[in-house]
Order: sequence, then C-alpha cells, then structure tokens
Amino acid sequence: MRKGTFHFRPSGTTCRPLLLVLALAASGGAAAQTRNPGYDRPGLGFSPAVLDAGAITLEQGLPDASEDRSGATTTRTYSADTLLRLGVGQSLELQFGSTPWNRLATPDGSVYGRGSSSLGLKWALPSPRPAWSWGLLGGVTFTDGSRAFRADRRQYALGLDVNWQAGTRQSLGLFMADARAGGDSTTVALSDTVAVTATLAAYLQVATLHPAHASAGQLAGAGLAWMATPRLQLDAGFNRRLAGSASRWQANLGASYYFGD
Repeated sequence: MRKGTFHFRPSGTTCRPLLLVLALAASGGAAAQTRNPGYDRPGLGFSPAVLDAGAITLEQGLPDASEDRSGATTTRTYSADTLLRLGVGQSLELQFGSTPWNRLATPDGSVYGRGSSSLGLKWALPSPRPAWSWGLLGGVTFTDGSRAFRADRRQYALGLDVNWQAGTRQSLGLFMADARAGGDSTTVALSDTVAVTATLAAYLQVATLHPAHASAGQLAGAGLAWMATPRLQLDAGFNRRLAGSASRWQANLGASYYFGD
C-alpha cells in the first residue's frame, strides 16, 4: 500500500457472494448454522454484503507486499494489515482498520513502524434483482501512524462495490472509489471470479489507479481464495503494473476468520 492512499482491502473486487456459496458448501451439514456473508479480502474493493448484527470477522495480511521504483531507486513495502468488521444491524457494518507492522526497505536500509488507524461504515444497498448486490463503504484514515507510513492529513474515502452473479460458478465485480487528502485519488477495478471447486475460488482483476498529483496507472492480477473451514478463509494474490503510476508489483497473502452463528 502506498503512503497517502486509502486502502479498501485490499487489498480486486472478487466474487463475494460466490465466496459465501463456497463457505456454505464447505460446511456441509453445518451450513444452516453458519451464515458467513464473505470477506473483504482478497484484492481491491470490498464485499457488498454486511455482517449480521453482533457478528465479527477478523481479516489479516500475512503480510502484503509491494515494490516501487523511482529512477534507479527501488523500494519494497511489507504491511500486515488488520481489519475488524462488526455487524450492527439495519444493513450496516462498522470497520476498524490498522497496520500494526510495516517495513519499508530502501537501498539505505529498512524502516519499521505502525500504520495509521481507520474507521469505516458499510451499507448494503437493497437490490431488486437477486443476482445483483451493491454496497457503499465510507471511511476516514487518521494520522496516528509512524511518519514513514502515514499521510500528512486525514483521508476521507467513499467506495461503491457492485457484484453480478452471472452463473452458479461465476461472478463479475465493479469497484469504484474516491479518496481525498489534499487531492483526489480514484480507483476503478473490474474482476471475474470462478468457483474452481466447492471450497476454492480463483479471480482475475484489472484496475486503473489515479493518485492525487500524479498520472494514472493500470495493473492486472489474479489470485485464489480457499475456504479451509466454514469460518476460515486463506487467500493469495499477485498484481503487476501494466503502465503509469502504479506499484511494479503487489503480492497478497492473508487469512480471514468469521465469528458468528
């Protein structure tokens, strides 16, 4: 994650309703007792669905990494993002985020520190068609992190995630977000997710990123999400820059756990 950007979880808008199907399939006879609506990991974007009131998920990077190059200088960033989601009812969900561990590796050495905290509110919009799902996520990122891993001012962001269940095994997603902190940073991402097995999903994604005060850039990537149990998801993904202002590459590895009925 670049300093000065708002991260919607990361880390493509993968098939969130499809991941719910995978979770229920993995649970077998316990499907009726485990109502897991899916996770915001992996990729850019978030799940259009919200948790039931009182339900909690913990989503953790293990870590995520990226590489940037400016002239002849190459830097790598490693971040263990943490996201806690809490269902509050009425189609709403609270989110608390932080990055308690970061490492910035440069030719001059490494810098360690904590990233800034964030607070978000997600709203699952009503949909007249069962195959479509919509969600809005608004949030603020504070400036309480270490100097190397925070922006100079608070960041306010709003994102929209749209998901279309195109078939029993395929879902298409659109994610759009705008973040403001002395300038607008926008993200638009498209994804295609397919259920490989009852517990394994694979996704492809492409995105256009337009940071504030810089030219736009594009990236493409792919990844996997595996429901190891009805409550535990493991994920891995990789993005590669296609052009413009984007990280040369991004690698994502994480785990998510559902605490709920």
